[in-house]
Amino acid sequence: MKNKKVIVGMSGGVDSSVCAALLIEQGYEVEGLFMRNWDSNLNNDILGNRLDSEVCPQELDYIDAQKVAEKLNIKLHRVDFIKEYWDYVFEYFVDEYKKGRTPNPDILCNKYIKFDKFLNYAINELKGDFIAMGHYAGVRFNNDLNLYEMIRGVDNNKDQTYFLCQLTQEMLSKTMFPLQNFQKSEIREIAKKYDLITAEKKDSTGICFIGERDFTKFLQNYIPNQPGKIIDIADNKVLGEHIGVMYYTIGQRKGLNLGGQKEPYYVAKKDIENKILYVSKFSDESYLKSKKCIVSDFNFIGNISKYFKENEFECSAKFRYRQPDVPVRVKLLSENEIEITYLQEVRAVTEGQEAVLYLNEVCLGGGVIDKVIS
Repeated sequence: MKNKKVIVGMSGGVDSSVCAALLIEQGYEVEGLFMRNWDSNLNNDILGNRLDSEVCPQELDYIDAQKVAEKLNIKLHRVDFIKEYWDYVFEYFVDEYKKGRTPNPDILCNKYIKFDKFLNYAINELKGDFIAMGHYAGVRFNNDLNLYEMIRGVDNNKDQTYFLCQLTQEMLSKTMFPLQNFQKSEIREIAKKYDLITAEKKDSTGICFIGERDFTKFLQNYIPNQPGKIIDIADNKVLGEHIGVMYYTIGQRKGLNLGGQKEPYYVAKKDIENKILYVSKFSDESYLKSKKCIVSDFNFIGNISKYFKENEFECSAKFRYRQPDVPVRVKLLSENEIEITYLQEVRAVTEGQEAVLYLNEVCLGGGVIDKVIS
């Protein structure tokens, strides 16, 4: 295996930098590939110049990736997936917000860009045998079940299997995750050992195409304001006005601009059709609670029948990133639709977000929360 060629997704961050260094250390032939998924100037043209002039610092990241590649003495390639990102990720992102749902673009980016377009380019154009990413996750082949499994990273605080829940057997068969057994602190020490410019670089947060900008202001470029009333869900009293229901998410407390109230409120319900934002007093969390949800477009990473023989089974789930595992009972409704019943209380399960299932350290897959049942 050590004479195999691995194409590393290099983002200009410390994780992907160390990913490349570790593979070189292990004897692989390594090349880097930097991808650009967002072009504010191009998207300005598409939108009739409605965007502001701020851009993601992609060019600075590319310069950092170049410096790391030079330090490690490897080739660095560059490729654009701007149109593909717009078509497969961003349009869905905007459409879901228009419906009042809360999508996760990182999961879509992994499914359609990093482990599809990027992987195919790396294998077909650059003649790589594998790709490698700096995610905190792992992949292994289970001989007993005859399938590839995605397993959690040992650093619980950084584990990224939640965002990788849409990967397939074919994708995993061509993917390496060298950081699976490392803590984040260890990664920075390795970067210092190799004298990499990214050793102390701050981790990127949020969504690349938004960057450091105000989220609501960014969305207003794509979804026009639709003002309406903010109503107390308990007594139907009008408390104020909002600029658009779609800009808020269930459970949100900040940014409601309800000054003068005796206690804080949170978003309890959204009525897109009638442009009403229902809120509840913080002392009453009953509107955040539900007992089950219906999940559509569920992707089982491996053949689920090899893990469970019945159409109903128990495992654990996450309904948002870094949430502690929740014990659940799962019922298979169809090939890619499931019903999840919570075996303990869960707050703010939100339509449009991802429900991801786990069996101990194995990520079984994930799908979109389509309906929340109170």
